[in-house]
Amino acid sequence: MSDNEYNLIAYHRPKGTDPFKHAKMLAANVKKLLENGVDANHITIMGFSRGAFITAITSHNLEETPVNTILLAACGRIVSSKYAHIKANGKLFSIFETTDGNGTCNKLKNRSNNLQSFEEISISTGKEHGAFYRPIPEWIIPVKRWIKDKNS
Repeated sequence: MSDNEYNLIAYHRPKGTDPFKHAKMLAANVKKLLENGVDANHITIMGFSRGAFITAITSHNLEETPVNTILLAACGRIVSSKYAHIKANGKLFSIFETTDGNGTCNKLKNRSNNLQSFEEISISTGKEHGAFYRPIPEWIIPVKRWIKDKNS
């Protein structure tokens, strides 16, 4: 996703990483960026599948300092009753594949009182969860467009 319009910070988390501990670490890193003067509109957290679950928890942990959040193929587990306490904050963008079991994030949106905006699109590649394994135009273009719009 390289682009001259932004800086990308990516973490490779070890297998078996506790999502709640990792989300706390990510939220602390975001707070450091904010403390150092980075505008919240210029920070976007993003994740796919389990990484999106961690991203949603991170957004939940940033209630006092919400930033932009992108969830890819995320809302199967997040919208279940087991995780009904997780709420998103700030601006949220969701993309899901119509042939994947992870569908819409509407339930997450509906329980998230601190959302400034919510946008969601579906893509239909027929690749199920695998649609997000590689950077394909169907989701990369909307993600880049959304990030650019939120950073303006």
